[in-house]
Amino acid sequence: MHPDLIRNLLDRVKSGELPVDEAMESLKTLPFEELGFAVVDHHRELRTGFPEVIFSEGKTPLQVVAIAGKILEKGHSLLATRVREEVFSVLKKAFPDAVYHEISRIVSISRSKPPEMRGTICVLCAGTSDVPVAEEAAVTAESLGSPVLRIFDVGVAGLHRLLSRKKDLLSATVLIVVAGMEGALASVVGGLVDKPVIAVPTSVGYGASFGGIAALLAMLNSCAAGVTVVNIDNGFGAGYAASIINRKE
Repeated sequence: MHPDLIRNLLDRVKSGELPVDEAMESLKTLPFEELGFAVVDHHRELRTGFPEVIFSEGKTPLQVVAIAGKILEKGHSLLATRVREEVFSVLKKAFPDAVYHEISRIVSISRSKPPEMRGTICVLCAGTSDVPVAEEAAVTAESLGSPVLRIFDVGVAGLHRLLSRKKDLLSATVLIVVAGMEGALASVVGGLVDKPVIAVPTSVGYGASFGGIAALLAMLNSCAAGVTVVNIDNGFGAGYAASIINRKE
């Protein structure tokens, strides 16, 4: 059991904020908690450095609120992805400090201090149509404690736009490159920098893009060293992975 969690509970009991019986109940559910429809992993932050994140698609508003409540009860910050507006309205009533990031469809509630980070994560996207996925990556990284620099609409159809930001690219600790169509931007960025590049293919494109498969295959076959790839439209996965890389040990 993590000593900081025990110390926090003892301090709350000593101050009178938390009754002894409630503290004992909290210890019982410290590793995980059964809700019937979900098993909330309270030890996720101890193992991985970040609390459990709620993937909200397919869940009812009440299910999301119940899971969120259990995460927040333990003093963790909350991050919920793919949140519909009707789900957010229920979350907002339950937790007034909830913030809805409309473009990325993420809900965040800041309660705990994030880990210390090494530097800035740069999030680039090829076109404005890729912004929702890029914002999912950016907001995820910010919610986990990383400073983020956004560079949008710098696709290879106008390469001079990207090259004009070369200084910013080189200053980043990690770069997330989001692109649909043929997904070429990741290879170009990978050839310009000496930092990890996380490529995110999007489902943006005409018929032969096959819902992002063309960009995915292009990124997987990148000839630029240091480019890794997450799944189609997985901005969250990219932002999370970049934050792990960026985190100070």
